[in-house]
Amino acid sequence: MTRTEHHRACHLCEAICGLTIETTLEPDATRRITSIKGDPLDSFSRGHICPKAVALQDIQNDPDRLRQPMLRSGDQWQPIAWQDAFERVAERLAAIQQRDGQNAVAVYQGNPSVHNYGLMTHSNYFLGLLKTRNRFSATSVDQLPHHLTSFLMYGHGMLLPIPDIDHTDFMLILGGNPLASNGSIMTVPDVEKRLKAIQKRGGKVVVVDPRRSETAAIADQHLFVRPGGDAALLFGVLHTLFEEGLARGSHLPVDGLDQVREAISDFSAEAMSLRCGIDAQQIRQLARDFAAAETAVCYGRMGVSTQAFGTLCHWLVQLINLVTGNLDRVGGVLCTQPAVDIVGSTSGGHFNRWQSRVSGLPEYGGELPVSALAEEMLHEGEGQVRALVTVAGNPVLSTPNGRQLERALEGLEFMVSIDLYINETTRYADLILPSTSALENDHYDTTFNTLAVRNVTRFNRAIFDKPEGALHDWEIFVGLARAFAARTQKDLKPTMPPAQMIDHGLRSGRYGDASVHKLSLATLDNHPHGLDLGALQPNLSERLKTANGHVQAAPDVIMADLARFRAAPVPQPDQLLLIGRRHVRSNNSWMHNYHRLVKGKPRHQLLMHPDDLSRRGLNDGQQVRVSSRVGMIEVEVVGSLDMMPGVVSLPHGWGHARAGVRMEIAQNQPGVSANDLTDERQLDVLSGNAALNGVPVQVAAC
Repeated sequence: MTRTEHHRACHLCEAICGLTIETTLEPDATRRITSIKGDPLDSFSRGHICPKAVALQDIQNDPDRLRQPMLRSGDQWQPIAWQDAFERVAERLAAIQQRDGQNAVAVYQGNPSVHNYGLMTHSNYFLGLLKTRNRFSATSVDQLPHHLTSFLMYGHGMLLPIPDIDHTDFMLILGGNPLASNGSIMTVPDVEKRLKAIQKRGGKVVVVDPRRSETAAIADQHLFVRPGGDAALLFGVLHTLFEEGLARGSHLPVDGLDQVREAISDFSAEAMSLRCGIDAQQIRQLARDFAAAETAVCYGRMGVSTQAFGTLCHWLVQLINLVTGNLDRVGGVLCTQPAVDIVGSTSGGHFNRWQSRVSGLPEYGGELPVSALAEEMLHEGEGQVRALVTVAGNPVLSTPNGRQLERALEGLEFMVSIDLYINETTRYADLILPSTSALENDHYDTTFNTLAVRNVTRFNRAIFDKPEGALHDWEIFVGLARAFAARTQKDLKPTMPPAQMIDHGLRSGRYGDASVHKLSLATLDNHPHGLDLGALQPNLSERLKTANGHVQAAPDVIMADLARFRAAPVPQPDQLLLIGRRHVRSNNSWMHNYHRLVKGKPRHQLLMHPDDLSRRGLNDGQQVRVSSRVGMIEVEVVGSLDMMPGVVSLPHGWGHARAGVRMEIAQNQPGVSANDLTDERQLDVLSGNAALNGVPVQVAAC
């Protein structure tokens, strides 16, 4: 037997931890994984890994993972040849578009798309040929307000300032639980050690969350906030900074700060206290502590994105960093300068150039909010969606009102999924086209290098050979594009493999042929543990993409949204509000088919404060019925002092026991889908992002 060590980054979450993977070549010439460990020589992750990384071997070996194209006939699936599959897809989609128009075909792209570089480089090679305006993705159940805010303020949706966690003295975290997520819109391996390092050097960590999360448990201070109340808290903080003269100047050119100051003049800490559930004096003290720190970071994540005022939240996060002098400052928040610069090589984006047919929701970057997907299928008339292409996504479990989406999928004329599994969504497809596994692929992290807390780069070589008859994800899109172009007599531009594109990006980039680094794929092959290109440095002033090269502190559409905030009713104190929950062993809905990740204590339960249990005559551990405007589920309830009174928490991504799903381990897990309760009508109206947090619910005994 021959043993070989391989070094590559884990692709399963944003932390991109470095791994040392040992494989053994057996006498029968098969190669199997015998060890997965953290790579101590990776300068970024420093040997850290989480439990998900060890499960890479389970994904590779999973008998439920599809390994050839599958055609559905009734409730049965049968293999089909690749070319036959491509031609069937082309024939059906072309016929539907010819009859009903281009927008009769919709596209949904899931979260794993950014974890596989072939999807990033080549999905649009085919999807772009469809010329449909009905494109949707997981972005609008997650980080859309981040991108819209950066587009409006800085001129590019990916010009995202990242917390300089390794050098800051004060870190304020809202709507984020990095100990469970491993960081998000902040690529930061070993985040717990980095947060504790802030405290060790005399700094402070403050967490604002309706639940005492894993991150809140290690913080210096935790503030319970009413779900959906983060904007009120942030308004109170910003108002205090202005009112008490705590603002500092900025080296950046800024337009509109005086307009902001005037517009929020009535949003004092006292006025905002009732709306966020935090005492006015605590709001004022938080502002003072933040301003007094030598360097500070205000960081908001998914919990403040997925609420009714998600864009206002992220705009306020940026303003608080700006007015305290912490935007584009070491120890504050800084933009990366990555080896492959997607900001420098792409346009800034666009917003609201068209709207969805039924509800008039705005597009961003060519995508409509996914809350509109089901209604675009169900609402009859000109422009109705008749066919769907899904890419590495499971919107039945991942988007609001999943049961309504199921009904919509049942009525489609045709559906094709590029996916590895027959899951809650792809079971409705006519064809499923599975790619090779991650370990059979090369990979480069264009997105997560752009979001990293240091400037880092590495190229990840495949560990296993591509199996005979299999195709990489990018090859699937090339095959689909060729078949569709031939069917519709469209010209198809030549393309190249993803690795060649990355090599070109490296060579032409900041650290490429014109620099001392001379980065290329060949260079990175000589650095199997990754390459550290240095700490983040101020660079925003020269990278701004706004029309006049200034930070826009008061974008018109955001200032107009203040009226909606003012008009919002004060929350009723007796109304239960639902929030989500993450766990380090999960990644949305796609990590539950591996025994090592689902074993241990159950984590599917509804968490509720003991006082709320008592008021409803409920007992710890009993089955309860949870209902909202759109649906009802039954689940075990557990009393927890970690919950804010009036708030209940249900984890996202469960609910696999549905007919037709072929994921044996996942199907046998308890738990229900939180998105059978979330409401597609609850939105951040400005961006169209789904409001998955703060959903009004009722809880009663079964």
